[in-house]
Formats: sequence, structure tokens, C-alpha cells
Amino acid sequence: MKKILFVVNTPEFFLSHRAPLAEAAKRNGYSVHVATCKGQAAEKIKRRGFTHHEVPFSRSGQNPFVEFKTVYKLLVLFKKVKPDLLHLVTIKPMLYGGLVNRLSISVPLVGAVSGLGTVFTSSSLLGRLRRFLIQRLYSFALGCRSVKVIFQNPDDKSTLLNSGVISEENTALIRGSGVDLNEYKALPEPEDDRVQVVMAARLLVEKGVYEFYKAAELLESRNVLVEMKLIGTPDPGNPNSLSEPEFESWKQKSFIKTLGFRSDIAEQYANANIVCLPSYYGEGLPKSLIEAAACGRAIITTDSPGCNYAIENGVTGLLVPPRDHIALADAIEELVVNEGKRKQMGAAGRAFAEKHFDINVVVKQHLAIYEELLTHD
Repeated sequence: MKKILFVVNTPEFFLSHRAPLAEAAKRNGYSVHVATCKGQAAEKIKRRGFTHHEVPFSRSGQNPFVEFKTVYKLLVLFKKVKPDLLHLVTIKPMLYGGLVNRLSISVPLVGAVSGLGTVFTSSSLLGRLRRFLIQRLYSFALGCRSVKVIFQNPDDKSTLLNSGVISEENTALIRGSGVDLNEYKALPEPEDDRVQVVMAARLLVEKGVYEFYKAAELLESRNVLVEMKLIGTPDPGNPNSLSEPEFESWKQKSFIKTLGFRSDIAEQYANANIVCLPSYYGEGLPKSLIEAAACGRAIITTDSPGCNYAIENGVTGLLVPPRDHIALADAIEELVVNEGKRKQMGAAGRAFAEKHFDINVVVKQHLAIYEELLTHD
């Protein structure tokens, strides 16, 4: 059996974004290994029949000794597992895993760019220095003889192509990680007095949580019949997270409803009329927008990389400028008062999801890349 080793930061991200692909690979005769940091979800990975390996990925990356330990653990793991193919997901696994692969086992590599984050958008001197170093690391890590880098949107692809990190023939473009269209069904909109608008995201500044909050406040001042719902919780380990005291104060506001963490996103979208994500984070292609389209909901998001590739502007939803809560409120109000337009966008979104986001289509594209790399290795 051919061995494939997925390297992902966290077990939760593997389960939410790559498990269907790993299961399909297993059905197609691959022996599947998964390397992530420690976490309760690791047991779920094992119960799915995959071999799990623990690698100490740190979130901050500020301690060089911890980072060196991570690289060393990957070196030991690669030599032990001896995979035929590596699938490295997100920035740190790609950089560290690609580096170790090139210096040791040198097997075919699939790199998954799930957004470039803020590294490629910062204009400060420190930001430009970090970007230069990251570009050089990418170039080395992805310089093996058999590699395919999968991008989720054309902006990220152009950024790394123009940086000389990768060549065109070693790239592929796949719209996100896919969605199960049977799980995320297109149900009729709820018939409430107030239109329900939902935002589901990590509560980070760059995800647009403050813009959502300010838009909700503005819409109340305009007497717009809308209920603004925020799904998510603060992340104490992230310096750009909404703080716990702020989150607690938001719970007391009349113009926004905080729902905390929810695992029933399909049900939450079914109970909504509009799904909103005012992110300017540097997304790959937000899974929340893929799921919203599958549920047949009109989407309002920003004209920024990743987000603007998840919809057809004016057809399946509306794009607004990043960091602009007034434009966000205007767009929400437009779809609140125009029920026909909103429902038409939702129906178009479902058709868009069936064409581009179906998990079966996404899995088939990935398996073809695996076969291509292993055949030509």
C-alpha cells in the first residue's frame, strides 16, 4: 500500500477540513497517517482508522527551541513512517515539512495553501522583512523535484508565483476544502418578523468582528428589522482576538446576539436569511461561506482574497470593501428589504456550491493530483 502522511497544525483542523479526503484516499488503497499537535480530537482521528502521530506544533512560533524541536520531530517521523507522499496543510507544516522532506526523504509533496494570512499584507518594515524570509523559506521547502501546490483562490496563487516561490506547472487551483451537500441542505428561509443575519468565525479582529458589531449598532439606529447573530468565542491564545471582557459586554447589547461556540452550523444557517463574513484576514476560501452557499443563503462578504472567490458578486451575494462597517450595514439593509433578491441569490448560491464546492468533486481533484505525482515520481 502507498503511504500518505498528512501534516496539519491541529487535529481539529484536520477533521473539519481534510478528513473526507483522507477517508477517500483510504478507500482508494492508501495507508493514511496523520501528524498534528496534541489535542482531544486526536482520538477521533484514530477512531476513523488513521494512524495518528503527535508533533509539537506551537501556535505562536516565538520560541526557537520549540520550533527546532518541531522540525526535529518531523525529521524523526518522516524517517520512521517512510511515506510515499506528503500532504502538508497550512503555512507552518508546509515550511517545516517541506524543509525536512527536502533534506531527508525527498518524496513527492502536496502543499495546501489555506490562505496567506497577514504575512503578505503587512506594509511595516518588520512585516516586509518577515515576508522576505517567508518567501525564501517557501522557495526552499517547495523546491523538491515532485511537488504540487494547491491554492484555494487565484490571488494567493499570483502572490507566490510573482514572488518566484513556485512555477506555474507545479500549481493547482481548487476552490476550498469542499462541503457535503447532503449535510448542508438548501431549506426554505425562516419566516420571522426580523431577518436573521449570522456570522460564524473565530472572533479575531481580522475576521471583521468589530465591523459586524458596528454594522449591527448602525442598523438598530436605522430601525431596520434585523437580528444580528455572532457565532464564536474569544481565543485567549491569539493577541488579535476579541477579549473576554469585550465579549461579555457584547452579551448585554440589544443590537447583537452572541451565541458562543456552535457545532450545528448547518442548522444555524437554516435558521438564518443571510450569512455574513466581513473578513480581511487573508483567507484561502472560507469554509463558512462554502457551507452558506450550500445552504442556499445569500452571502455578504468583503472584496478581499479568498472571500471574493467564494461568491459571484451580485449573483450569489454582495461584496463590500474591507474594514467598512457602513458599507456592510448598507448591504445588509439592501437584502433585508429586498426579499426577492435575497432568495434569488440564495438559490444561485446553492447552484454555485453544487458546481464548485461539492466534496465529491474536491476529493476527486485531490486524488488525481496524488496519482499524477506518484506516477511521474
